[in-house]
Order: sequence, then C-alpha cells, then structure tokens
Amino acid sequence: MLFLVTEAAAIGGLVLYGPVLQDADYVVGSGADSRVFLGALFEMVLAAAVVGTGAALYPVLRKQNEGAALGYVCARLLEAAVIVVGIISVLSVVTLRRDFAGAAGSDAASLVTAGRTLVAFHDWAFLIGPNFVLGANSLVLAWLMYRSGLVPRVIAVLGLAGGTLICASATAVLFGVYEQLSVAGSVAAIPVFAWEVSLAVWLIAKGFKPSPLLDTAPRGEEPHRSTVG
Repeated sequence: MLFLVTEAAAIGGLVLYGPVLQDADYVVGSGADSRVFLGALFEMVLAAAVVGTGAALYPVLRKQNEGAALGYVCARLLEAAVIVVGIISVLSVVTLRRDFAGAAGSDAASLVTAGRTLVAFHDWAFLIGPNFVLGANSLVLAWLMYRSGLVPRVIAVLGLAGGTLICASATAVLFGVYEQLSVAGSVAAIPVFAWEVSLAVWLIAKGFKPSPLLDTAPRGEEPHRSTVG
C-alpha cells in the first residue's frame, strides 16, 4: 500500500506545484499559495511513505542479503531527505512572495531572480532524489527480488530495467540532453512507475512467494522456524 501512496502523492504534488514551478514571475504575481501548500502536504506524505517502504520491507530483505537490505533502507531515507529539501525550497518561494512582493522599495527583478533560484534548487533536488536515488534503490530491491524469487521474475526484471532507465535519463538531464519535465523524461519514468505499481499490486493480492532463502537467518542468529502444522 505504501508504494501506491508514493505514486499517488508524487503525481499529486507535481501537479499542484505547477504554478510555482512553471510561472517564472510567480513571486511577484497574485500567487496560488493554497495550491502550493497542498502540494507540499502531498510531498510530505510522499517522503513518509518512501521511508515506510524501506522499513516495511527490511525484515524480509535482510534474510536475503543483510548488507543490501540495509543499503536499500538508507537509500530510501536519503530519497526522502532530498524530497524534504525540495519542499522547503518551494515553500520559501511562497514566503518570498508574501513577505516581500509589493513591499515598499522591493526590487521586482531581484525577487524574480531569487524565486527562480529557489525553483532551480527544487528541480535539482527532484533530479537527485526521485530520479538518481530512486533508480539506485529500485535496482537494489529488484535485484533482491530477482535473486530470492519472492515475486515473479518478470516483475523483478521490470524493476531492473526501470531502475537502469531512470538513472540513465537523470544522467541525460544532468548533461542537458533534454529537459527534466519533457516527453523523453516522462517516457523514461514509465518503467520504474510500472515496477512499483506491479510490485505493490502483487504483494497486496498474493504476498511473497515461498523462497528457500527466507529460511536463511543472518549470521549469528537462529533461523526462523514456522509453527504452522
């Protein structure tokens, strides 16, 4: 369920942020602050759900590979932290508009420059967090799922492809091949979106498949023994 929450919250936040991200003169205009605040709320839900996926999966993943499982949790925490940085930058644009736009002696050109700087800060945070870091943690999780057979291999392969593609797309954006919010960028994000949704739906409907690796306890611990039967 947390994976589905992340997808819904990410899309909702991006749509609601539209005015502040797309209007270069937002900081000196009438603004749409309530909409931006709602977008920030969506993004905070997104950050919490991102952390939740790591915490929820860790007890199972650590039985496959404890180091990789810990790396996945840390990557999810990093992704959430970067998302929060992006939220703060967008909310700072609203503060700038409210406190300084229209004030006596304010320089509109300077305000616009400051607003654009904060939006650029958000855009870079978005590129690092929900692109590079998301791609990396998707690769780790998909590899663990492929190795263990806890979900159908086709879902795990989709995760490997999606993680690779979103990282490649983020690299292309970094070097100016195309814009982050573009047709190419959106197409590159489809496989990782499909991976998370398909994984979520499978786990909700079927749960994890039986895997011999689940009986492998971490070093120094007794293996878990089922009491059923």
